[in-house]
Formats: sequence, C-alpha cells, structure tokens
Amino acid sequence: MRKSRILGAALVAALFLPLAAGAASKHLVFCSEGSPSGFNPQFYDDGTTFDASSRPLYNRLVEFKLGTTDFEPGLAESWDISDDGLTYTFHLRKGVKWQTTPWFKPTREFNADDVLYSFNRQWKKDHPWHQVGGGNYQYFAGMGFPKLLKAIEKLDDHTVRFELNAPNSAFLPDLAMDFASILSAEYAEQLMEAGTPEQMNHNPVGTGPFVFVNYQKDAIIRYKANPDYFVERPKIDNLVFAITPDASVRLQKTKAGECQVMSFPNPADLDTIKKDADIELMEQAGLNVGYLAMNVEREPFDNVKVRQALALAVDRKTIIDVIFNGYAEIASNPIPPSVLGYVKDLQDYDYDPERARELLAEAGYADGFETDLWAMPVARPYNPNARRMAQLILSDWEKIGVKTKIVSFEWGEYLKRVAAGEHQTAFLGWTGDNGDPDNFLYTLLGCDGVASGTNLARWCNDAFNELVTKAQRVSDRDERAELYHEAIRIFKEEAPWITLDHSTVFLPVRKSVKNYVMDPMGGHYFHAVDVD
Repeated sequence: MRKSRILGAALVAALFLPLAAGAASKHLVFCSEGSPSGFNPQFYDDGTTFDASSRPLYNRLVEFKLGTTDFEPGLAESWDISDDGLTYTFHLRKGVKWQTTPWFKPTREFNADDVLYSFNRQWKKDHPWHQVGGGNYQYFAGMGFPKLLKAIEKLDDHTVRFELNAPNSAFLPDLAMDFASILSAEYAEQLMEAGTPEQMNHNPVGTGPFVFVNYQKDAIIRYKANPDYFVERPKIDNLVFAITPDASVRLQKTKAGECQVMSFPNPADLDTIKKDADIELMEQAGLNVGYLAMNVEREPFDNVKVRQALALAVDRKTIIDVIFNGYAEIASNPIPPSVLGYVKDLQDYDYDPERARELLAEAGYADGFETDLWAMPVARPYNPNARRMAQLILSDWEKIGVKTKIVSFEWGEYLKRVAAGEHQTAFLGWTGDNGDPDNFLYTLLGCDGVASGTNLARWCNDAFNELVTKAQRVSDRDERAELYHEAIRIFKEEAPWITLDHSTVFLPVRKSVKNYVMDPMGGHYFHAVDVD
C-alpha cells in the first residue's frame, strides 16, 4: 500500500509538469467521485458533469454568490424587468475574453451573439446546432423553457432582450443554473465549418476561471488557470480532477496528500476523518432529497395502491442508520426543509409491512410480483452507497412478497437509460440548483419532465402540474407556499416516489487549502481557492 501511494503521488506530480513550469506554481488535486458525461452542460443534469464543465469552464448571465443561493450579475452586469414581468433586458459585460486553446483562437470578445447561440440551439428545433449531440436538452426542457420563452432578441452587441409568455418568479435564478452556461458562437461556427461540431462536447471553450487541457477517460481531467478571467485570475495555476469512484480510495489519497479535496466521504469514515490533524471536515445541511422513483408507465406501478404499499414496506430509519451512519433525516417531502413550501405536518408512509401487504392484496397482488431496482454506481450526497441501500430495500420488499433484481450501469449510461424510462424502479435524488421549490417540483415531477427525462417516475398529474405552474407566476411568498403545500399533498397521496432522505453533506479538505467555500447546492468551485 505504501508503494502504491508513493507512485500515485509521483504520477500526480508528473501530470502537472506540462501545465505550468516553475517552482512557484500552485497545484490542487480534487478527488472526484465519477467521470463526467461530457463537457457541454446543456446536455446533462448531474452534478458530476457540472463540476467538470459548467463550474470551472463557463459563466452565465447571472451567477450565484459563492456559498449562497443568492444571485448576482455574471456575464450580464445588470438587467431591467418590465412591470408586467414579461420582458427582461440584459446589459452584457464588456471586455470578457474567450479562452485561447490549441484548438481555438478567438478573434472577438464575448457579446450578444453568444447569448443567442447558447439559448437558441436549445430552444429552436430548426437551429443548425439543435440536433448536434442528439438534440436532448433535458434540463432546458425540464425547466419548462420551451413554453416559457416567447422571443430572444439582440438589441445591440451588448444588450439582449428576453420576452416570456408568462411571468416566472424563478427566471433569474434559473439563468444562474448550469444548463444556462454561455458558449462561444464563434467557436461553434468554426467547428461547423470544419465538419466537427461534436468537438464542442469534448474540447470545450468558455469564459470561466479555468481552461480545459485534456481528459483521460475515467482517470484524470486537467485544467490550467485562465489568465484572462474577467473576475480575477485563479490563485492556483493547475487544477486536476483525479476520478476515484471508491470512497475509501479517495480518503486514502486525501490522507496521503495526493488529493487536497475529496467528494462524498463514506459516512462510516467521518469519525476517523475528524481525528486527522491535517484534514478539515467541512459540513452543512444538504439542499437535497434522495428518492426511489416508481415508473408509473409500467405495470404494476400504474396502480397507486402498489406504490403506497412499497412505500410502507421500506424501513427508512434503518437506511438512515446503516447508509448514512445517522447523518441524515428521513424525508417526508420531495423538497428539503429549508425550501419554501415544505409541509411540516405531511402525513408520511411510516414503516408498516402489514398494511403494505393489505394494500398489495387490494391491488390484486396478494402473492406479490417481480421487479427491478436500479442503483447508481457512484456516490451522491443523497445516496452514498446505492447498491447497499438497494440490498436493504430488496430485503424489505421480500417480506411483502415482492422479489427484486438490482440493476446498475456506468454513470452516464445509467442517467441516459433512466431518463428514457427503461427502469421499473430507480434510485436518484436532487440537490437544488437555485434554492427555489420550482427547481424540485416542476423539474422533477412536472409533466414537461416526462418527455425531457428529468421526471423519472414519468408521473403527470394534471392537478399537481396546474398548481406548480401557477406558483411560477406568483411573486408573493405566502401565496406561492400555499400552492406548493397543496401540490405536495397531492404528490404524497399519489406516491410516485418513495421519499428517502435529506442528508448532511461533508467535505474533507486538507488544511493546506485556503478559502474553499462549500456550496449549498452541492457544487465544487475552485476559482477562489489558494494553497500553501
């Protein structure tokens, strides 16, 4: 073991050499939990991909203040909103440079053409870039943007106007989300002329704090500081993502100094980490929910009594104790407690296998049935060990006569297949992207999410959908909260999910790292970080 650690450290050191010469160069290695699905965040909705793409490489019109859910100017330095809430005019920042790479040499700075390209390719089916990469912009669609947008117009090189079909109280924070990252229209034109448009997803170019260098699949992603970053040049010269799916190995690397920051420690290791004098264990309440979605388009999950029975059969307290070592709470709502609209007195499905058997009999399944349970292969904050959790639920369901087969795939393939509805039941979860309830309820449970793939239960309830859509158009917090309360009660009665947990998020950081700030929405940001 000692030999392998030394070799690992030497390998990481060697990886930095081509990036920045000189003894004064500062390097940081992040032990990440999985491989990104690609480097264009418009195509994806998982945090692993966003950590590797939108967060280091790109910017958005609106950005979140580091460590908060508050938003602030980004590539737009200011904006005006019409009195009726239907028109947003963005005044774009001048002097923002596109990154220079071996595959792209920009001839101009960021301007309105880039904004139109970035949104229109997702929105307009006749856009020449819409079908590049498959044409599945699941987050854009899941957020309801195709219906929300009426027009996007370039007023001049530094002014863009968005017109909406209806007021939307979450529109500005939505624009700070990863899918709304701004890509270069000039780079797109160059790739299209060369006949290689797919390279946008493999050789990215942004305006962000770090420049992409290369990616060794399932092993290493390398970045270097962007010297022209419009906010401030990062303090670290070289950033490496060391892709390490096993939490125990991530911890070994961090303790040995091969990684300075690691994602998703195993809850069973937390007490050990706390005792390490070289590591600070950061923590905060997660803006998240873990759930098990039941595909209502497949029998027998189209029967509400079957879904309720399976919910009653799951011993969630044991899951919290075994999987999270107690560092989580049982979820009753599809949103975490800190989010507007949370229902404190919601009637939950407490563990009751006897009642579960009764409901199965009433549904016509007295002898049970067979199903699958899909478990993701990577650790997530809301589910650090999906396979072990699946084994616990398999045992619970077996007690009521339901025989279960556990299924898994590589992370990107898993996300693709569940989005397509190939599963019967599947684990996933969500860490809020903007702190707004709409980001959970409309995106994950609204009818638009069925087609886009963000609604894994494929549950489209007209009454629920009408309530969450109406809540988008209301600005009064109390009125919005009441609409969400009513919607959540419908969700709970219909039980398209088994709501599992809201977890506490932990992050081991070596004490040589300075200024790292935890993101309440689960992202990893390194532009403000320094190292001794």
